[in-house]
Amino acid sequence: MISRILESIFFKKATGKAGRYARNSTRLFELLKEVVGKLQTVGVKENLSDFQTNVLLLMRMVRAYASGEYKQLPWKSLVSIVAVLIYFVSPIDLIPDFLPVIGITDDVALVVWLVKTLGGDIRKFADWEKASKTINIG
Repeated sequence: MISRILESIFFKKATGKAGRYARNSTRLFELLKEVVGKLQTVGVKENLSDFQTNVLLLMRMVRAYASGEYKQLPWKSLVSIVAVLIYFVSPIDLIPDFLPVIGITDDVALVVWLVKTLGGDIRKFADWEKASKTINIG
């Protein structure tokens, strides 16, 4: 399924937009608002708590990058995250979201793939996030 998603016109369009979004903090913050809205419509139904946790992590990475707090995120990784988030908020993609239950399947598969692909970058961010919280608290 992942190869079908990555080769789809829908993901290619999202990837095309991602570079433009990644260069513009305002657009990144607007995208994050759209993601929050979409997550609220998805809810925690269908055993999607892991999916939501991963999307929230990706959102925190983008937010930290856009705000200038975290610049260690490689450009290619940032563009990949943004492309996946754009794909997620798009109502028309490989499996349209209005289809009950299966409409979110491609989004979940794409996020799982991205989290596995960016494992090292995600670990570095998580370590940075923990360290910055420790500094802010202490």
